[in-house]
Amino acid sequence: MLVVTRFEVPEEQAQEFQAQAQAALSAFAARPGYVRGRVGRSTDDPTAWVLSTEWDGVGSYRRSLSGYDVKVEAAPLLARGRDEPSAYEVLVSDDGTSPSRRAADAARTGVGESSGPAASDLP
Repeated sequence: MLVVTRFEVPEEQAQEFQAQAQAALSAFAARPGYVRGRVGRSTDDPTAWVLSTEWDGVGSYRRSLSGYDVKVEAAPLLARGRDEPSAYEVLVSDDGTSPSRRAADAARTGVGESSGPAASDLP
């Protein structure tokens, strides 16, 4: 799974942002399921930055967000990101293609609505 967060960073804040991004990557790297991460700046617009991380699955990424170091180092940085979708499943890579693991009802079901039977439904 890929997580891509884009940022608008004024040029005078670039050095500070880069240091914060490095600290965020270090915090993520210590979490289970982390594969790799990168920070980049646009060659066409020096105020456009991106933080991308790769994870072995969506669960690993979401669980990483509850880690203390991630809350301290990465969460403040992520809060500066653009408000747009950032998590993507990998469907095509150098290794070939993978079927989508997205739930068939994902577009119609909200968080907590597909967790399984309610306790009241159990015998």
